[in-house]
Amino acid sequence: QLQFVESGGGLVQSGGSLRLSCAASGVTLANYAVAWFRQVPGKEREGVSCITGGGFFTFYGDSVKGRFTISRDNAKNTVYLQMNSLKAEDTAVYSCARRYGPCNWVAQAYEYWGQGTQVTVSS
Repeated sequence: QLQFVESGGGLVQSGGSLRLSCAASGVTLANYAVAWFRQVPGKEREGVSCITGGGFFTFYGDSVKGRFTISRDNAKNTVYLQMNSLKAEDTAVYSCARRYGPCNWVAQAYEYWGQGTQVTVSS
């Protein structure tokens, strides 16, 4: 079965940290850009971070720059999102997906979305 599985979410206090994992099953991440998006009910998906296939370039949404760090381990077929200095407005369901091509913030350009992992930041 081709899917991504996100994990690592949970409840954390404002200022705390979490590390999300995006593990691919049945599908490779190598040579693909992988992005994290987040969504809250009633709103569109928001691009959070993206890493290119080789891992040489990373991109971040303005709201998370300086606080989040994306990384990848192609040998483990996994992408990570280290989230520090979390704020209440970071509360959302975080999902990952891949695309063959450069990073962008267009959710429709990505495939193999996982179910997501809930991140809740209490103020």
